Amino acid sequence: MTTRLLHSAVGLAITSAILSILIFRLASPIAAVFELSVCAGLIFAIFISSITVTQRVSAERLIIRKKERLRKFWLLPIIIVLVAAALSQVHFQMAFNLPAQTEENNVKIILWNLRHLDLLGQIVILLTGAFGVVILFKEWKND
Repeated sequence: MTTRLLHSAVGLAITSAILSILIFRLASPIAAVFELSVCAGLIFAIFISSITVTQRVSAERLIIRKKERLRKFWLLPIIIVLVAAALSQVHFQMAFNLPAQTEENNVKIILWNLRHLDLLGQIVILLTGAFGVVILFKEWKND
């Protein structure tokens, strides 16, 4: 609820860390690890790196941007309401194929033996964020 970007990013990281502790206490350690690594780690790093390379906008320029944004997107709320109303009338039959429940409760065994795609997705997300930050700093340094 703060207007300072740095305080907001730190608040998001702290909230995400607390949420990951709660998820872990609710006996879901894999989800807690993903929450902690992506939200409290990667997203926080991307926000901090973005904040450090941006400049403050003057009050006049901020007012001009708000007016431009309102002019561009005045129709968007109406479209969202119409799409939501249309989607509420459609009923989807979704069938999820979940892996069979196992008796194993060890996180290492579950991650390495049963959840290969989740682990691969987590690695791709972390590497994409890391490379994004490197590219962002490289372009900022060249400017």
